[in-house]
Amino acid sequence: MDVTRLIEPGGILHGPEAGRAIRAGVALPLAGGPTAFTVATLIEKDHVSHPMPVDRIPAGWRSTLETVTRKASSALLPSQPLVMGIVNVTPDSFSDGGHYVDPARAIAHGERLLRDGASILDMGAESTRPNADPVSPDEEWARLQPLLEEMVRREVCISIDTRNASTMEKALNAGATLINDVSALTHDPEAIGVLAARSCPVVLMHMRGTPATMNDMTRYGDVVVDVVRELAARITVAERGGIARTRILIDPGIGFAKTTAQNAEVIRRLPLFANLGCRMVLGTSRKRMIGALTGVNEAAERDPGTIASSLPGLVLTDTILRVHNCSAMTQALGVWEGCFTPHPLPEGTFQIM
Repeated sequence: MDVTRLIEPGGILHGPEAGRAIRAGVALPLAGGPTAFTVATLIEKDHVSHPMPVDRIPAGWRSTLETVTRKASSALLPSQPLVMGIVNVTPDSFSDGGHYVDPARAIAHGERLLRDGASILDMGAESTRPNADPVSPDEEWARLQPLLEEMVRREVCISIDTRNASTMEKALNAGATLINDVSALTHDPEAIGVLAARSCPVVLMHMRGTPATMNDMTRYGDVVVDVVRELAARITVAERGGIARTRILIDPGIGFAKTTAQNAEVIRRLPLFANLGCRMVLGTSRKRMIGALTGVNEAAERDPGTIASSLPGLVLTDTILRVHNCSAMTQALGVWEGCFTPHPLPEGTFQIM
């Protein structure tokens, strides 16, 4: 996809004010609403305009503007913000490594996350923390299989967090719903072919290098523009390989090949990701950035920071929030929706200038 031109939405409005501004012609819906934006910055290659009112966006930018204002496909998932609960069956994950290696404990944990409001369980068997040791596909599947097969019997929506094509294929055959690849399908050359033959949603996450090298790859021009463009390149590769855009979700990769300051900037400027036309998965849960900003060293004590860093994702439509503590996130989501989400805007109540 061509993202030489990007529109960065600003002047964000929520709730009833967004609808009123759209009807008055002074705002446009962001990613289909209910959030709206009143000003825009135009980015063309390395040139950045001054912010301008949305009614002054040049006609030549219509195609880009249509993408930014259009709601992304829900990729076979419910069309609403969702909470994704994390289940790590690894001995070395940064937050809960070793807690759920035993299948019985992992199953009980998954059931608890569902009771706490998770709509999706994201199961991983290879840690992707910085400098984590890689896991063979056989070992990865041996860890995942008992949990996956048991949870499939409960008719649960299951995401499998893996970089390996063989694990993807086995998991989908066993009943998994979607695939979440932190390498954006760069790790295993067979992965695109495996997924092209399926109809499942696929999450492409931004990361440079590997977990072992990513901390040395944090040099960007404009970090958010660069991340958007690098994800766009991966979307293009996936589409050319046979994975339809309607199946693709994107993850900005908080904590992957980014410093604390860069992670914070990505979170502040999430509206820019509307240029990709894909639904977002946002995973900030308990990450090092939160500890760096707050001084909280224990990952398990970073849930308040997780909520604060996750809610900005709701500026985009139907964002999926990937967290460890589903009860806290579900409560926060309910408050956000109660305060800021109006009734959907009727069709035909705005025009692209």
